[in-house]
Amino acid sequence: MSLSSWLSERMRPLSLGERGERAAARYLRRLGYHIITMRHRLRYGEVDIIAVDEKTVVFVEVKTRRGEALGRPAEAVNSTRQARLTRAALAYLSSNDLLEHASRFDVMEVIWPIEQRRPDVRHFINAFQACGKGQFFS
Repeated sequence: MSLSSWLSERMRPLSLGERGERAAARYLRRLGYHIITMRHRLRYGEVDIIAVDEKTVVFVEVKTRRGEALGRPAEAVNSTRQARLTRAALAYLSSNDLLEHASRFDVMEVIWPIEQRRPDVRHFINAFQACGKGQFFS
């Protein structure tokens, strides 16, 4: 990667989703979570935030919206999305030899109206259980 492409990537304005993910990570850090990685791409999909809460590996899905006119952002984490996150989490745990560790799925809503400097953040701990069909499921 050239210096100019690296700089242009660093200087571009963040999307609403990226801003929401950063706000969610700040929120989690204030609660004492250790952020392992953000926007982690795997064969099975992307995990917005992977963190550790005490001894638990936490896979966090962040949904950011300008408002609630179309419903609560967390409602977008439907069964299809949950199954995709489950597959991605299992792949991550497996590839990092963490299958014996406790893990969970959290969902965070970030509501960030245009006129507000700071968003409203809602954190749903253990929002859903591992689910789905595919390579890891019988």
